[in-house]
Order: sequence, then C-alpha cells, then structure tokens
Amino acid sequence: MNNPFPLFDGNPLPAATLTDTVQANHRRLSAGKGQSKYKNEKVRAMHSRRSGNLLTLLITAMCCAALTPGATLAATPEKASHETAPDLRKQGENLYREGILPSGKRIQVNFKAPGTVFACASCHLRSGIGGVEENVYTPPIHGPVLFKPVKKYHKGVEVRFHESPFLRPAYTEETLAIAIRDGISASGTPLNDVMPRYILADSDMALLITYLKGLSSQFSPGVTDTKLHFASIVSEDANPDDVNDMFAALEKYITDKNNLTRNYQRKTTQRDRLMAKAMSVSRELEPRKLTVSRWVLKGPPETWRQQLEEYNRKEPVFALLGGIVQGEWKPIHQFCEERQIPCLFPNTEFPVISGKDWYTLYISKGLYQEGEGVARYLDSLSGPSKKAPVLEIIRLSREGRTLSAGFEETWRSLEHNAPIKITLKTGETLSAKTLRSLLHKHNPSVVLLWDDAASLSAVKEVAAKFPPAMLFMSSDYLGSDPGKAVPVELRSFTYLAYPYRLPEEKIITPMGDTVQFRVKETKVAQQTYALTQILSMAIMGIKDNYYRDALLDFIGTLMDQVVPLHERLSFGPGHRYASKGCYIIQLDKSAPPGFIRTSSWLSP
Repeated sequence: MNNPFPLFDGNPLPAATLTDTVQANHRRLSAGKGQSKYKNEKVRAMHSRRSGNLLTLLITAMCCAALTPGATLAATPEKASHETAPDLRKQGENLYREGILPSGKRIQVNFKAPGTVFACASCHLRSGIGGVEENVYTPPIHGPVLFKPVKKYHKGVEVRFHESPFLRPAYTEETLAIAIRDGISASGTPLNDVMPRYILADSDMALLITYLKGLSSQFSPGVTDTKLHFASIVSEDANPDDVNDMFAALEKYITDKNNLTRNYQRKTTQRDRLMAKAMSVSRELEPRKLTVSRWVLKGPPETWRQQLEEYNRKEPVFALLGGIVQGEWKPIHQFCEERQIPCLFPNTEFPVISGKDWYTLYISKGLYQEGEGVARYLDSLSGPSKKAPVLEIIRLSREGRTLSAGFEETWRSLEHNAPIKITLKTGETLSAKTLRSLLHKHNPSVVLLWDDAASLSAVKEVAAKFPPAMLFMSSDYLGSDPGKAVPVELRSFTYLAYPYRLPEEKIITPMGDTVQFRVKETKVAQQTYALTQILSMAIMGIKDNYYRDALLDFIGTLMDQVVPLHERLSFGPGHRYASKGCYIIQLDKSAPPGFIRTSSWLSP
C-alpha cells in the first residue's frame, strides 16, 4: 500500500500522482467497493446511527490521498488537485501534535479543557508508540499497530487456538472514528476515561486518520535487516585527544553490544538464548549489528552543510552520536532539524538554545547554563546587595557572549534591571586603571567577569585596596583547572559557576547505592559514557520500533540518570537539555584548593 503521509521517513507523493490516485479511488468507492461491517453488536449499532456521516466521510476522504479502497479523507477530486501531499501532511501533523485544526482553531473535546492538553502527541507521543505515565498505559496508535489485531500472549507464547485469539480486532477507519469520538474500542468495550472524546468534523477526522496511517509506518533511514547505523561528526581541527577519547568509548560500546548479539547464537538451548537476550539488548536487535561512521567536516562552517548532505546521501544514519567541532554546533543542529535526524549528546559548549527544536538532545546548555545559574543565584540573595547595580564585563568572544546571553536573558525574566555592560574586544586587556574607574563610578554590589584568567591580574591589583564585594566567573572559561587560575588573594570574594557534580561528593543512585564509575577522567570520555548508557536503554526500550522520533520519545520517558560528570541527567517529553543546573562555588586557600559549595543545585 502506498503511504499517503510518509512523514519524513520516505518521500512525499508528488501532487500529480496524488490527484490521479485520489480520482481512481473515488471511482472505485462510488462503485460500492471498500464497505466495512462490524462483528460486534454494540459497534454495529453505533455504526448504523452514524452511517450517513461515515458514508460522506468515506467518499470525501478518497479525494485527498492515495489509500487502498475504503480509506478516508475529506475533499472532492477537483479540490484535491489544488492541495499537495506536503500540505495535507502538515495539516495532519498539526492536528496530531499540536491539536490545531486546518481552520486554525483548537481541537475540542466533550468536556471543558484547553485543546493543547489533548493533542494526540501529548499522551501517545510524537511517534505514536505510546507509553506509561503515572500507572496509566497509553497504547501505540501508529499505523502498523492500529490497523492490525492485537494478539494474545500467555507466558510469552502467542495464543492461537481460542474462541477469541485477539485482545482487540484491527481498527478500520470507521471503528477508529468511533473510538476517537465516542471512546468505544474496535472490540466494543469502553476506552479508559483518560482518553478524551473528540469533537471532530468528518473532514478533520479523515485528515487525522490518514495521518495515523502513515505515522511511523516505515523504518527510518539507517535501519536495514542486518544493521543499525550511526555516525559521529568531528571537524578536522577538533582536539585529537578529545576525538580519540570519544571514539574509543563509542567503539567499545558498539563492540560489546555486537558481541552480546553474537552470543545469542552460541547458546546451546532456547532457554539460554532467551536469557542472553533478556540480559542485553532487545530481541529485535538480534539480527542487526550496530555500526558507527566518522563524518569529518573540513573547511569553514559555511561549507559544512554541503558536506553533511553528501555524507547523509552516501550512508544514511539512524542517529548521530556525540560529535566534536571547533566553535558552535549550530550548522549541525540546523541540518538535523531539517533532515529529522536525532543527534545525541554532542560535545559542545555552544548548543543552540531553543524551546521548540526537536532533534538534538544536548547534555546541557553549555556556557549559557553557567550564566543562567549566576542569575538565579543572585536572584535568591536578599539584602541591600540585591538592589545595587550589577557590573557586567564581557569579552567579545564566543564564550563571553554566550555567558552574557545566559545571564541577561534569565536576569530579565526574573524582572531585574539590566546590568551595566562593559565590553572587551579581542586582544584588548582589562587594565587595573579601567577596572578601578568602573568600580568607583558605579559602586556595584556584584561584578560579572565573563573572561578567561588573563583579566584576573587587573582584579588582583585593584583588590589590594578596593576589592569588589562579589566577583562571578565561569569555571569552564577559566580552563580545565579553575583552582590554579584563581589566585589565593581573590578567593574570598570570587564565585564560580560550576555545572558539574562536586568532586568530593559520593555518587548515590536513587536506590541509595554508592556508585564508582570506571571511566577515564576526561570530560569527553565521561560525557560519551553517559551517551552510551542512554543509548543502550533507548535501543532496548524502542524494541522493534526503529523510528527516529520513537528513539527521542523513549528517551523522554526515562527516569533521572546517575552519571560520572554531571549532577544528574533529567528527561521529559520534548526536553532537550539533560543536565539543567549548576552550583555556585568558592575555592578554599589550600593547595590544591578544595571546593566550597555556596548554593544548592540551581535549576530552572
């Protein structure tokens, strides 16, 4: 069957093909083909009451998309020629994901509540694979599942010889419309009350049903009968030690998983093979090997897009893993959004900050998160210092601008006055004279110094006679060892944003167990380790649902995860930054200095 709404896992139908197929199906339907009947008496009675509306639904439905005889969409053959498959796909997508009708109005249910709460994707998830939340099971509703019967199993064995071997029969367009409107399943039983009863016109119902038919209906690119293919992106000027750490961790993970898969066949009994599967990856992955390619980007970032397109054309991937480039991740982020390719935990301090983008899952907001944390910490303080001006000194580097953006956007959202901003151009030195003049002129309660350690010499000179009350800096901008960067004389009034787990704290799981990770103590190695743990759970969780959106949907359902570097990784539907906070710390005067925690974990 041609897929009228292949989403982004296939190619949309050309408008001319769509129109020809619509008209052919309309003629077949007019000849009386494709009529459905119900075996269940309760559903048959409801069908009888709705027969007029559903006949209209069937006739108009065939005029919008190519379906098998008996499928539904609302339009006439003449109107279909003016609407393309991408137009209709987008309308169905908006209805399913956002609860927005083609008219632009919100979808309505038969009790008072805003329509956005009841968009299908809110519970059934973007991919339609469903899930469990607060002990409520939400079944999958994508095409391959809805329109097939649900089989019964007993102790893992399919029940074939029984008066009713199915938990429910396959849905038809008519029974699905009844389920959506009236809450009656294909087997004639009432659906759970948490399932809204939608008020939909026949044309809107047809659009939604057609979208569901195409939803997660074909495996995503990068999936074959024999492999599940990934790639990792690095720029040619990336730090070679970091690149080696990342690929060493990725390749070890993939080798281990593939060895476990091979062990299935080595087990001597069926029982042993089943136990091996249960202890490792999903059964559906048994015939597939995991593979990872290295995509190396050369030249300036403005040339990367063409290179990415060529890599993707030659070897499509299911997802991108990690990655390291010099500079911003934005070109890769935009590529992933437009090509709908998941990208998991790239190693970057410069992620794209967005509340709506979907396909890149960052381990944190990077340097932006440190500026954000400082704003939240200052907002939590009380006393006169809260009313005095904030002086912000910004190095006009990528790091300085990112830290400033995180602070200022958060500070503004907390309804504070804008800070006094002083900028330092590339190569410009912050002199003691300039700093002393700024402190005398503005008498700030707080100084934010978004620069590296080079500016601390001026602070040290001024602090001998006129120290600022509080000086805030970024631990990451100071380098891999901030303790060495901050002189002893400045530590009493210097505060650092620190977005990681404190080194002296024990790692405790939610079950109360102490954990010791055997991971190389570099940032890239530890973040790649976290990536492999999340990926392992996601591959097991999606089972045979090899759809890119399903991968991200499942990750969004995970509980908080304990990892070596970050305090915690938290997930949720649509969340795209796993570590969401930071500490504010000071350094003691010992050598090497210890960390003094001056705040709790500061998160949005």
